[in-house]
Amino acid sequence: MKHLLWFFCLAFLLSCNTKTKQEENTEKKVYDMYEPSEMAILMNQMYAHNLKIKNEIIAGKIPTEFPQDFLNIHTAELSDFKSRSERFQAFSTLFVTAEKDVFNTESNIPIEDRFNNAVGLCISCHQTECTGPIPRIKKLLIK
Repeated sequence: MKHLLWFFCLAFLLSCNTKTKQEENTEKKVYDMYEPSEMAILMNQMYAHNLKIKNEIIAGKIPTEFPQDFLNIHTAELSDFKSRSERFQAFSTLFVTAEKDVFNTESNIPIEDRFNNAVGLCISCHQTECTGPIPRIKKLLIK
């Protein structure tokens, strides 16, 4: 009987210790949350806007107003591990020119071709700088 009492006391103490360690481990966990760079936020906004433009073009509407926020591609802060290369600068300048051409109502080039040209420049740049979003960007192309 005496041994049984000691056994229960020991089991109780061990279970209390285990809970305390689990609580300590839970309190010590710190999660490193991803915070997108200004450029990542801008790219997501450009994607959303171009998706809207694609749907308008398919519906027969011609977009007429170039989004000025797109010009921030030249100044938006990049992720910590990235730097603005000459190649990126060249592609971003070409992209802005092609994107402005989408809104050029006097152009003789079909709107679908102008839009696909701008999207194609996104894909070309991402083939050299950041390949991850390419499958998503390709969904913008008008077929």
